[in-house]
Amino acid sequence: MIKLITEVTNEKALENAIQRFKKEGIILPTFAQMRNPDLIPEKIKDQLKNIGLWELNPLNLFRISWKNEPKEKGGLFGGVNHIELPKELTGVNARIVLLVGKWFPTGAHKVGAAYSCLAPLITTGGFNPEHHKAVWPSTGNYCRGGAFVSKLMNTESVAILPEEMSPERFDWLKNTIGSEVIATPGCESNVKEIYDKVWEIRETRDECIIFNQFDEFGNPAWHYNTTGPAIEEVFNKIKTASSTISGLVSATGSAGTIASGDYLRTISPFVKVTASEALQCPTLLNNGFGGHRIEGIGDKHVPWVHNAKNTDAVSAIDDEDCMRILRLFNDEVGKKLLIESGVDKEVVENLHLLGISSISNMLSAIKTAKYYEMTSDDIIFTMATDSADMYQSRIAEENEAKGNYSEIQAAKDYDRCILGQETNNFKELKFTDKKAIHNLKYFTWIEQQAKELDDLNQLWEDRTIWNKLFNQVDRWDELINDFNDRTGLLKNM
Repeated sequence: MIKLITEVTNEKALENAIQRFKKEGIILPTFAQMRNPDLIPEKIKDQLKNIGLWELNPLNLFRISWKNEPKEKGGLFGGVNHIELPKELTGVNARIVLLVGKWFPTGAHKVGAAYSCLAPLITTGGFNPEHHKAVWPSTGNYCRGGAFVSKLMNTESVAILPEEMSPERFDWLKNTIGSEVIATPGCESNVKEIYDKVWEIRETRDECIIFNQFDEFGNPAWHYNTTGPAIEEVFNKIKTASSTISGLVSATGSAGTIASGDYLRTISPFVKVTASEALQCPTLLNNGFGGHRIEGIGDKHVPWVHNAKNTDAVSAIDDEDCMRILRLFNDEVGKKLLIESGVDKEVVENLHLLGISSISNMLSAIKTAKYYEMTSDDIIFTMATDSADMYQSRIAEENEAKGNYSEIQAAKDYDRCILGQETNNFKELKFTDKKAIHNLKYFTWIEQQAKELDDLNQLWEDRTIWNKLFNQVDRWDELINDFNDRTGLLKNM
């Protein structure tokens, strides 16, 4: 049976962690504080006023929140960072709102999922920082978040990611964090190669603890308890008397973010949850495979932590559309065209907040709105996981390959790639489709990764298991508070 992380398993390792954190001045934030930074002690906030957002300071653990003030240094907290895209841009009546990940440390929300995987083991003695290294297998942002969290907790990290990911990721991991970095063969969709390296490490390096985002329930639990309520808060801020939360769109990736749809289901039962993936690798759409350029969404398998029963539709996006829109949103010629087309200038100036996978999410939201014939009363939420800051090298590559961006090309890209999105490559899932997606887990997780068949069946058949997995965080907060009490750091501030 699937086990929860609720009790101390190694008191000696826990005591080692307590003494190490006490010596280094490391205080752990609770999930309640990440969800509501008003709960963070004022003395910590006072110190944050002098700390940069990406600074390698353990107090930046308290900035793992959707509510960071959008500034590079010294910011505190406010409302949830988000951007609403108007009809003039999207071409649909439904309101499309993206939560913005740029203002997390590391510039992406994956740092939250990483914290949610490591902190429970730290506070139960499952990870001994005097001996263990944290291994973060990923297709990009998760291993960056994991390496950052490891550094702030004064533990060593190993980052694993495909060799074809953007140079910005590798440079930051090596030169800023000082993490051990392992580049595996292939691109975004080569997750199997990552798993192969994980098996090699597991069998040859006993000092390594694997935090695989694809099977660690801390990943979706963070989004259920943090991203879901953040969406609810934005909705309550922007809604009209007739508004409904009608859609949640998320790239499947590690199936962490899409768990916010499980939370939304508790407050808006008829919400449509759409899983977004690349057309070049349409795993959920039609068992497809292949390589693609939408960085941040590994595929060719179904993550162990994906609650397939709660996914209503699958949308596949052409990566060429994403690359063309990346230029449209970030070139002055493209921005000028959008403004002349009636898109508000302030919105246009904020489109750099959307990285490649964020653009893919936007396009899937447009497809969802069109397929379900949504109106202005319908609000669809999705994520700007990271920003264009992560992809300047990709923009340069596009310019080199295709030449300078022109007004004609901008008009083509806007008309074809955004306004021209259709409902092809979009599939509404029947019960049997959802079960087929769940059953695909067998080939990765039972045959390759040595999971138990009974556990696979439990994830489908047990109607209570997902709520138990998502709501572990209440116990984790108790463990975190106890850990902080034993270090004595909060009491002595």
